[in-house]
Formats: sequence, structure tokens, C-alpha cells
Amino acid sequence: MRLPLPRSLNFFYFAHVVAYLEPMNESSLYERIGGRENIAKLLHHFYSDIRQHKLVGPIFNEKIKDWPTHLETIGSFWARLTGGPSNYAGGMPMKHMPLGLNAGHFQAWLQLWEFNCRTYLKSAEAQEMIKLAHEIGRRLKSIIGVTEFKLSDFKF
Repeated sequence: MRLPLPRSLNFFYFAHVVAYLEPMNESSLYERIGGRENIAKLLHHFYSDIRQHKLVGPIFNEKIKDWPTHLETIGSFWARLTGGPSNYAGGMPMKHMPLGLNAGHFQAWLQLWEFNCRTYLKSAEAQEMIKLAHEIGRRLKSIIGVTEFKLSDFKF
């Protein structure tokens, strides 16, 4: 039996609503993507690409010193968002505050996420994971004050 979540979990509210309001006869996204094992596989490939990326790679490589621990933490984050068991403690938005991120960083991260989801997950599940990531990105940008840029913002 699933219990309603309190609104005090603002940042994760959208993802939890998706996970908790599924029809009871349907399996969770967590189960449909293959649980923690396939989340770990997805994250392994995704972060391999992230670490090599020209724009976002240096940020991750500078800040993350213990990759196995980071992958375990992020695995718990995604397990929670997809309706699986998790011990994720939260705090993700605040960890991004001092990084100096801009819209280009988010765009690069999301492009790599989309590529990896489409490569390692079934189509429907990839789309759900991509939708979750875009919503998380939108909320995180709002929290840390990142605005979208337009070509008209630049003088050539």
C-alpha cells in the first residue's frame, strides 16, 4: 500500500507523485527499468561520458573524488525517483549552488542523459527517465538561479 507524500518534499514532489500515483496493477518505473542493477549500468555509462565531456567533465572531475560513492548516492537518488527502495538523504540542490553552472551545463548534461537513456533502456522507460531529468533540471535551474540563454543575448 502506498502512502501519500507530504508537500514538504517540494523538490522531489513531482517525481514522487509520478511514482506514487501509478495504477496499482502497473509495476513501478524502477521495476520496469530493471531495478538497481540497471540504474547502476545506466549511471556507469552516463558518468563515463560526463567525465570525458569538454564542458561538464572538468566540473565533475574536480568536485568528485570518490566515484564509487558518488555513483552509489546517485543510484539511490534515481531509485527513489523511480519508485524503488532508497536510502537517499537529499540535499542535491544545495550541492550545485557553488558550481557556477549555466544553461549550457544543463543542456550538455541533459543531452548526455538522453543519449544514454535511449541507448540502455527500452523506449518507453527511456522517455520517462528523460522526462524526469528535464523536470529535475528545470527545478534545479530555478533553485540556483540559472536562466536560459538566447542567441539574441549575445552581440556578434
